[in-house]
Amino acid sequence: MSERTSKLCSLSDLVAEIPDGSRVAIGGFAVYQKPMAAVREMIRQGKKHLTIVGTVHSMDVDMLVGAGCVDRVETSYVGLERYGLAPNFRRAVQNGAVKLVSYPEMLAWDRFRADREGWPFWPCYSLGGCESILENPDIVEYTCPVSGRKAWALPAAKPDIVLIHGYQGDRYGNVRLQAHSMLPQAMDVEMARSCGTVLVTLEELIDNEEIRKTPELTQIPSLRVKAAAVVPHGSHPLSTLLACNEDEAHMRLYAEAAKTPEGFKEYLNTYVYGTADERQYLELIGGEHLAGLEADK
Repeated sequence: MSERTSKLCSLSDLVAEIPDGSRVAIGGFAVYQKPMAAVREMIRQGKKHLTIVGTVHSMDVDMLVGAGCVDRVETSYVGLERYGLAPNFRRAVQNGAVKLVSYPEMLAWDRFRADREGWPFWPCYSLGGCESILENPDIVEYTCPVSGRKAWALPAAKPDIVLIHGYQGDRYGNVRLQAHSMLPQAMDVEMARSCGTVLVTLEELIDNEEIRKTPELTQIPSLRVKAAAVVPHGSHPLSTLLACNEDEAHMRLYAEAAKTPEGFKEYLNTYVYGTADERQYLELIGGEHLAGLEADK
């Protein structure tokens, strides 16, 4: 029997797998378990002309848009939740620098289900009266050949790359979910099943023997994963269930900085361009501060 191949690489090499112009699906949900370390590295590497496709976004999209990495966003929401609007995203959409293609939240999720099943679109009966029909020409009205009812076809998400921050995983690329997982983790699994190129940052590297003890938690198996990088605190300043809590102080700092282009530029110069890699970024945040964010398991 041939020996299994390690999928581990550096964060820099992981992000180098994302070509300019890609359709990138970013895992997590709103301000939970986003692959923020990978987002910062995408900005450092100067990715361009990306299309971000997903369901509910926050700081991930706002930072990429503000840094000039994104041409198009297909989603239902971009915002900072209790910290306010996503200022970079809003400015870019309003001035025409970024194209927004809007979908209702759960139907944005269903687009990945279409990819999972190998379908070109996801059928829907429930869009009557929804403004997305008027604003999004990619949603096509048709008559259902079985029921005769009016229906709408939503195009599959068709991501080129899926980028996820996982809780635990082994060197072969098996990714284990938290035992009591939530919506962000379910979205990650759906996305991982929708695409042939899945890139994962791991909060914690564990041994394959540990993976084998609870096989039911390995919802993203190694066969789905192209590459994985071990990045503790990889969702900072956002939370990862059972690993780290949200950094409220840093979120407020970001929300205030992003209110103006000048403030956001200063933020990038300090926390992204001013740090060569995630090790330096975490040193800048501070080990004592990060220890205070560790979640109860």
